[in-house]
Amino acid sequence: MNTQVRIKAELIAPCGMNCAICMGHLLRDENICPGCRGDDANKPGICVRCVIANCDYLENSKSKYCSDKCDIFPCTRLKSLDKRYRTKYDMSMLENLKHIEELGIRAFVRNEKVRWTCAECGGLICVHRGSCSNCGKNGP
Repeated sequence: MNTQVRIKAELIAPCGMNCAICMGHLLRDENICPGCRGDDANKPGICVRCVIANCDYLENSKSKYCSDKCDIFPCTRLKSLDKRYRTKYDMSMLENLKHIEELGIRAFVRNEKVRWTCAECGGLICVHRGSCSNCGKNGP
């Protein structure tokens, strides 16, 4: 397990996903996914081909987040992804993007550290499993 992972701004995807708490980034021993903003080499194919991460509107965005200067925000794909994550994992990309806009990325990352750090051991809680990557304790 990748127990040294820490939440940082570079791991917040354009859609608002915190890649630091993603199973592909957090729980792999080998070929650790670098997150949506990282090199494609170890990313799952579905992430490499992600319509959101490869959106043309992001090229015109100063912040490189979907909510910044996008004429179609939130797009159908982002709404669908948000609905799935709210339903299955109790996390919202749209809420994350709203918080990034309101608080700024640094404050958002500080809040994410509090939200996703295990109170028992200090490890990170995996959004997909709902438990700590170090000790296995159930998360928030």
